[in-house]
Amino acid sequence: MDVTTLTIASTRSAIAEKKTTAVQLVESSYKKIKAENPEINAWLTLCEDRAMAQAQRMDQLAAKGDPLPPLAGVPMGIKDVMVTRGVRTTAGSKILESFIPPYDCTAVARLESAGAVILGKMNCDEFAMGSSNENSAYGPVRNPRDKSRVPGGSSGGSAAAVAAGMAVATLGSDTGGSIRQPASFCGVVGLMPTYGRISRYGLIAFASSLDHIGPLTRSVQDAAILLRVMAGHDPMDSTSAKAPVPDYEQEMAKPVKGLRLGVPKEYFGEGLEPEVRAAVEASIAKLQGVGAEIVPVSLPHTEYAVPTYYVIATAEASANLARYDGVRYGYRSQNSRTLADMYRNSRDEAFGAEVKRRIMLGTYALSSGYYDAYYLKAQRVRTLLARDFNEAFQKVGAIVTPTAPTAAFKIGEKADDPLAMYLADIYTVTADLVGIPGISVPCGKTSSGLPIGLQVLGKHFDESTVLRVARAVETHLQP
Repeated sequence: MDVTTLTIASTRSAIAEKKTTAVQLVESSYKKIKAENPEINAWLTLCEDRAMAQAQRMDQLAAKGDPLPPLAGVPMGIKDVMVTRGVRTTAGSKILESFIPPYDCTAVARLESAGAVILGKMNCDEFAMGSSNENSAYGPVRNPRDKSRVPGGSSGGSAAAVAAGMAVATLGSDTGGSIRQPASFCGVVGLMPTYGRISRYGLIAFASSLDHIGPLTRSVQDAAILLRVMAGHDPMDSTSAKAPVPDYEQEMAKPVKGLRLGVPKEYFGEGLEPEVRAAVEASIAKLQGVGAEIVPVSLPHTEYAVPTYYVIATAEASANLARYDGVRYGYRSQNSRTLADMYRNSRDEAFGAEVKRRIMLGTYALSSGYYDAYYLKAQRVRTLLARDFNEAFQKVGAIVTPTAPTAAFKIGEKADDPLAMYLADIYTVTADLVGIPGISVPCGKTSSGLPIGLQVLGKHFDESTVLRVARAVETHLQP
């Protein structure tokens, strides 16, 4: 059976109908990974014993004719910022090169309880800090659609593995666009749920008020299935919401006829590549053609989103990454004579350039005399951004925009220009700052064949409408 075209539903039914076995799917997946990963570099660590044991359990259920769980036998990968019991977890950093966690991230545990087979851990920008997956301590990931280009970041390995057919689905994390932007660049579906919808317990923290866990998949339906499995309150995460979890598959099947969709003018201005603009606008026109009502809206504080994000995110990163001191776990410098030297040298030798940059920016923003001028002001602008979206959602049920201003760029093209790299997140950081759900779904290609993504943003805990619009794009609008 061809693992490169399987969906969650087709995987489960093939095992139930005994057309294949979970063990065979695992073997086929690892064969493909070992053949293609040396070039793409999407996987950092494989856990073959764990995967095979889970596959055998699913096959035993199928052999007895027992009902199969919703993700039975589905081969998946996990971004390496989520801890996995007994499996190396590095966060893409040298500082955690040998870290073996003693417990599982809640999202991972829920996937395995639902029958998913975890193949291994995915490459990513170090501590999820990046937009191109060039910041990993273990080398860049290459985009399977064009191996001279980046896959996006920070969940580049997760997106690339799905695009290359090395996994049916993967998990990523999104702090400023790190699920949606790589999904756009690699031509897959990437869903970021509402903040608090999926537990963050076991997610290695970058910016705690911004971090989300979500799936990267081949279809909107697969994203809906995975969201339902992972969503729900977790007592281990104080920010986990007790909101009811709907049947997303059922909800997304509703037509978009009569649904009011907002189009913000601020997302179609300077910096948007003409081919991206044309593809997104064509898709919006087609949505209108199948009955959606298109409504112009304004999000006037959008121009402040990137600087606001890079103050808040770096400040939280500065605090979160203080725990990596060479004492309790992780890398420890051997070139130190005093305790202070050991702290300093361990962090200097093991953190990459981008992580150091963000720690320094965040420490500065939080320092005495600058806190009010930077961090406090950024939080006030964050409130204004939330107000913009609240006012827009009084008029519309969802908002549609480009996911990224460009298609995938060349490896190395922006590596020496941090500001240009940060601006690649201009259409995605707003949703993280406000905590609303968003999804990227393929909506076309450039003249050179590079994927283009359309982004759908929704109200808090209204993933149903986000998935509904994305499903309409997927079903009716792809060329």
